[in-house]
Amino acid sequence: MKRTELIKKYIEFFKSKDHKEIPNSSLIPENDPTVLFTTAGMHPLVPFLLGQSHPQGKRLVNVQRCIRTGDIEEVGDATHHTFFEMLGNWSLGDYFKKEAINFSFEFLTKILKAPLDQISVTVFKGDKNAPKDNESKEEWEKLGIKKINFLGKEDNWWGPAGKIGPCGPDTEIFWKNIEIWNNVLMEYNKNSKGNYEEAKEKSIDTGMGVERVVALSLGLTDNYLTEIWQPLIKKIEKLSNKKYSENKKEMRIIADHIKAACFIIHDGIVPSNTEQGYVLRRLIRRAIRNLRKLEVDILNINATDEIAKEVFKIYKDYNLKEKLILTELKEEEDKFQKTLDKGLKEFEKMSKDKRIDGKESFLLYQSYGFPLEMIEEISKEKKIKFNPEDFKKELKKHQELSQTASAGKFKSGLADDSEATTKLHTAAHLLHEAIKVVLKDTSITQKGSNINPERLRFDFSFNRKLTEEEKTEIENTVNKKIKDSLPIKREIMTPKEAKEKGACGVFDHKYGDNISVYTIKGFSKEICTGPHVKNTKELGKFKITKETSSSSGIRRIKAVLE
Repeated sequence: MKRTELIKKYIEFFKSKDHKEIPNSSLIPENDPTVLFTTAGMHPLVPFLLGQSHPQGKRLVNVQRCIRTGDIEEVGDATHHTFFEMLGNWSLGDYFKKEAINFSFEFLTKILKAPLDQISVTVFKGDKNAPKDNESKEEWEKLGIKKINFLGKEDNWWGPAGKIGPCGPDTEIFWKNIEIWNNVLMEYNKNSKGNYEEAKEKSIDTGMGVERVVALSLGLTDNYLTEIWQPLIKKIEKLSNKKYSENKKEMRIIADHIKAACFIIHDGIVPSNTEQGYVLRRLIRRAIRNLRKLEVDILNINATDEIAKEVFKIYKDYNLKEKLILTELKEEEDKFQKTLDKGLKEFEKMSKDKRIDGKESFLLYQSYGFPLEMIEEISKEKKIKFNPEDFKKELKKHQELSQTASAGKFKSGLADDSEATTKLHTAAHLLHEAIKVVLKDTSITQKGSNINPERLRFDFSFNRKLTEEEKTEIENTVNKKIKDSLPIKREIMTPKEAKEKGACGVFDHKYGDNISVYTIKGFSKEICTGPHVKNTKELGKFKITKETSSSSGIRRIKAVLE
């Protein structure tokens, strides 16, 4: 089965079960500072899983592009990918376990024709907080599933997103012992005392990986043998004059990382040394390192370009920004070549005494992008004493520090609907409109935002630095609107109605039949999922703390509420 065919069948199947299709959101979360990328189909739906009503109703379906960076080091096996597409269906307080399990079973066995004896499932085994999920087990048994395993919280439980909120067991579906589909059964609410109460509104959140299912539907256990990957693999074979069968790991890494890089650049990120830009830089450079390992002459062949062009053909339906992607890939490739040259000079200096220790080798890895294999290779070639274990010790120390930092940065979980964040979310709407008013340019658009309880970060299209006077005037405009005590109203309407009423938003992709529009009386009207305060007077004093360039043609403002 082809990728487009699977997606079409899934969407049509759930539409026949009264689900409404919702749009494929950006890889960069709009209002969630707790993660760098959209990691699952449910990510853009967090406010609705937390209780807000969705403009499309209670039954939803879509395909969502996702990036997961937690297992970049695992990429190279047959089934792990950095970029992937996830199919999902949701019930927001409507159907529950029985219907969700039956829908999954029907789609798998009737539409995909998966043989019953190749399907197995796992369910939650229970603990002190929640009982064993016998209901799911019995439902699977009724459908004829024989292989049912009970597993604990680490395998079969989701949430809550933060310290409190909706959560529940999940039941995972395996085809030929490969996990393909997860049904999260949100039936509990964890309260501030740490107790699990039965939720007033029970919801379903599911996710199915397109790449794995396409492979399995063709009887394959290697995802890279499908039409989603083969054009990339064949191009790498041609560029390297080597066979995939003998160089699987390197070719998988190159194909995976360049594909992920194309989609990240398409969604507005450029290589840098921070956050999403750092992940993008790491992906491109890791792909280049593996091209070098395959002895591709990257100084004379624009290899990343050639591979990216195959990505554009496979994903025609996304209309990827080809020119932008090729420009950024080439720039990063050139920068990396220079960095590698500097690194080789540094290597020469370090190894004058014919040895390299752990700290020195880790510096080569971190600052110059030298992988362990490259350090080992050059050391062997130049007869320099080097113990890889010393490098591994330094790497482990660094990873532990990174994990500690990440835990701090992302401790609020998947989404933060705290009072402080909600206020800053509303302040971002005021800021957006104030920028357009002060700079007298209605074509200015939002290019990204990142909001946490401490501050807001707002990116917008503009091609020069703001003057001190402009910044002060923007600040004053926002504060005047706060002082004016303007009420904020949420309305559900069609995209056509929103456009006619002058709502701010991007109308170049399919929203669905209904959307949420937030109006700050007499000032701004914007398409948004929320959450927001009821009146601007709740915000306090608005202050811009910094204004910088985010990337070419995009400015960034950081601000706080005092």
